[in-house]
Amino acid sequence: MAVTGEEQLAELSVENIGGIEETTVQFEPGVTVLSGRNATNRTSLLQAVMAGVGSTDVSIKGDADEGSVALSLGDETYTRTLTRTNGSVSASGEAVLSDATAADLFAFLLESNEARQAAMSDENLRDVIMRPIDTDEIQAEIERLLEQRREVTDQIDGLEDLKRRLPTLETQRTELQEEIEETKAELSEIEEEIEARDGDIQQGKAEEEELEEKLDLLSEKRSELEDVRYELETEQQSLQSLRSEQTEAEAEYEELPTNATEHLSELDSQIDSLRNKKQQFESELTEIQNIIRFNQELLEDTGETVFDVFTEDSESVTDELLPDENVTCWTCGSTVESEQIETTVEKLRALSTETVADINDIEQELTELTSEREDQKEKQRRREQLERRQRELTSEIERTESTLEDLASKRDALREEIEEIETDVQELENDAYDELMELHRSANQLEYDLGALESDLERVEENISTIEEQLDEEQSLKNTREDLSEEIASLRTRIERIEQEATEKFNEHMDTVLQLLGYDNIARIWLERKETTVREGRQKVTKSVFDLHIIRQTDSGTTYEDTIDNLSQSEREVTGLIFALSGYFAHNAYESVPFVLLDSVESIDAERIASLVEYLSDFASYLVVALLPEDAAALPEEYNRITDI
Repeated sequence: MAVTGEEQLAELSVENIGGIEETTVQFEPGVTVLSGRNATNRTSLLQAVMAGVGSTDVSIKGDADEGSVALSLGDETYTRTLTRTNGSVSASGEAVLSDATAADLFAFLLESNEARQAAMSDENLRDVIMRPIDTDEIQAEIERLLEQRREVTDQIDGLEDLKRRLPTLETQRTELQEEIEETKAELSEIEEEIEARDGDIQQGKAEEEELEEKLDLLSEKRSELEDVRYELETEQQSLQSLRSEQTEAEAEYEELPTNATEHLSELDSQIDSLRNKKQQFESELTEIQNIIRFNQELLEDTGETVFDVFTEDSESVTDELLPDENVTCWTCGSTVESEQIETTVEKLRALSTETVADINDIEQELTELTSEREDQKEKQRRREQLERRQRELTSEIERTESTLEDLASKRDALREEIEEIETDVQELENDAYDELMELHRSANQLEYDLGALESDLERVEENISTIEEQLDEEQSLKNTREDLSEEIASLRTRIERIEQEATEKFNEHMDTVLQLLGYDNIARIWLERKETTVREGRQKVTKSVFDLHIIRQTDSGTTYEDTIDNLSQSEREVTGLIFALSGYFAHNAYESVPFVLLDSVESIDAERIASLVEYLSDFASYLVVALLPEDAAALPEEYNRITDI
């Protein structure tokens, strides 16, 4: 989201978020510094920004059940109401983003940010990076495209069959054309001879006309008989083809499972159960994270510095230097030690990590069951198709057999008529006309043969024309199949591309930041993407993992690999921030997320914070940083500052 010009001043109005009762602040494009001591509602203001953008990872003021934010960006204003119900927070209204998953993970870099924490503990790095990707949706789209490609391939295969038939048809056309020409020439010769003989032989007109009528009728009946024979042959071939298809359909039908419906019902039940279980885990995870955040804020709000002690009126400075390590429990009202709350928070964080792992396991099992369900549905659909087709084939076979019986009867009747006409012709002929009658019979036969040849030629040319029209679509179908294959390959490699881009972005920015911040004893921190084979049930599957490498360098120039546990807190914080930003770049979050928020960086020294903020300012429309006053003093004066919330 590109933001330029004075008209893009952002304004945020907040009610009952975190520790804020009511406030309104403005953010200029670029860097905004929230400067103040602990427990001055800086984190609460950052949460309000998160709520306006679209996050629900927000806490409501302890004495309120509802909070609200209104975020104005240019001419657009986004208003949201957040409600606490049974320990969880729900939101209504319109936010900048409809889905804030990527923003929560990679742009809202508060202390509890999951991407930050994952990098600092070197756990679940790949899962965190890939969480905004809906792999189920990608797989469903791949299956849809595969089915579409199969249909196109079937059409292309059909064209291949037509191409194999085309040379035979073209040969038949040439042979028929040649045979027609030969028949026409032969008929012309016989007609000339008949005309010559008619001049020499006198015959009664009545007898000649009757004979001609009989011969014409004979030719007509023979033509009908040939047509019936052709129809019989065609119907017999059709019957054979139908019976062959019926046998194949019955064989395929017998191979398909008969209990697909029952199995589908079981799969639906399992999928519903897993989805409910996943929803329960996600709800538990949200509650755990809310409790962690609330307790963390409680600890921050009760913090007191040495400077505060010395400036207060007291009878004994020594007494004031002894910290009050007791905190009032927000659940029961009793007084407990801070360490006890911190221990509980650590246990809750461990439980949160276990719950995330459980959710990932359920998602994998859901993917497998969904794939199996689609396979069963396809088999059930195919079985139903085969049942319908078998009924259709039975009807078509019965109709064809009936047609064959009718044609056979018609053929036999025509044969009898032809025999009777031939007898009549013989009676009309005499010795004087034998040769002439033979010529007439030959001419009649040639005329019939010529008509049959011309009909055959017409059918062959129609078949050739139809095939050529269909073959004209071949290149278009091949282009479509190629486009589908490319789209399928793109979807299949999309996850891999994001993984590779995330590691490349991390390594690129980590190298730059390490050089910029001057951590002399660290030669390099880099992320490696590796393929590993794991067993899931009875199958072995290949999965990607991210390995974080820490390369140290001694004063003598020797390098060795270390672990993130041995880094300083400052170095670990920087690593966590850069890892989160690698996801910010890999998912192109900068195109839709207007804010990058930064909090809890006190472990990094002030000069390095200033350098880091300057570096990050190039990548966000609004970069909002919460700092202690002494750290904020190291940042340039031209940065927008908010000190009173």
